[in-house]
Amino acid sequence: MDRRKFIGTTAAAGAAIITSPYIARAAKHELLVAEPVHSTGYLPMYIAMAKGYFAEADIDVKIVTIETGGGHTNAVLSGQAFAFIGGPEHNAYAKAKGAELRCVVHCVDRGNIYICATKGNEPKNTDWPAYFKGKSIAVGPYGGTPNAITRYLIKKWNLDAKTDVTLHEVPNSAVPSAVRGGQATIGVVTEPMIAQGKNQGLWSEPFFNVPKELGPYAYSTINIRQESIQKQPEVVRGFVRGMMKGLKYIYADKDGAADVAKKQFPTMALDDLKATLDRSFADQMWSPDGLVSKAAWETGKAVVMGAGMLKTDIKYEEIIDMSFVEGLRASL
Repeated sequence: MDRRKFIGTTAAAGAAIITSPYIARAAKHELLVAEPVHSTGYLPMYIAMAKGYFAEADIDVKIVTIETGGGHTNAVLSGQAFAFIGGPEHNAYAKAKGAELRCVVHCVDRGNIYICATKGNEPKNTDWPAYFKGKSIAVGPYGGTPNAITRYLIKKWNLDAKTDVTLHEVPNSAVPSAVRGGQATIGVVTEPMIAQGKNQGLWSEPFFNVPKELGPYAYSTINIRQESIQKQPEVVRGFVRGMMKGLKYIYADKDGAADVAKKQFPTMALDDLKATLDRSFADQMWSPDGLVSKAAWETGKAVVMGAGMLKTDIKYEEIIDMSFVEGLRASL
């Protein structure tokens, strides 16, 4: 399947294509980035698109949203997309099967999920093994990072994901509906679903804050084929530079970041958007400089290995290449 047919097929299947408003002419390099969900977590990339940071390197970025556990990764592995944004554990899965993907710049440096309970089912204390045993949990699809973190925590609490809890694995955006429909009393979600659920009386404030509990985390990074690094180093450098400028901007101009978010999420209620951004800044969601630390990968690796999703110990340097970030840091 060629790239144009891929875009047409994914759009017909419900995957959204988002383009940069900055490019008025055909850029020299048109790059497709696959995302697992359209999320405010990826706001630094949307900022880079809106502010023309990619265009400075004659790059036009288009985004396709593919809401399946591994669809965004497969788009890159098959050559249909230049990059995907998601956890670098997907690079590790590919490495274990003989494929070579590399994370080249960071985005989300915290585990961007929270655990909420329906009204009346909130925990009374932090005895998590006792609380979670027997509960039904709505969570994103198997293979995705929210699912991996959930399974990791269940195992950490000496519970069995098959026998001690019931996991309702649905698209991330469908978690509130699963809870509302009575299929689960616990939801693994992020904003704006948290604020929306609170406003609708579905749940209260999250009782478990993953960003604070797990700390620095290689949660969402930009990942590409190693072949792209070897054959298109200047394109990769231009893309990485754009991402780094987007990350820098989001902390330097919160009001400007909010303006970009309003355009990316035009149907989101302003109160929901404000709650989302406030929570993200409070929990230091985004990387400040694009650098993925070794500690951040160690946490991510512990999650997927603890959840049983990764069977092989993949080293940092086997899937993460920070040479572009390191080379650009002094100039930004």
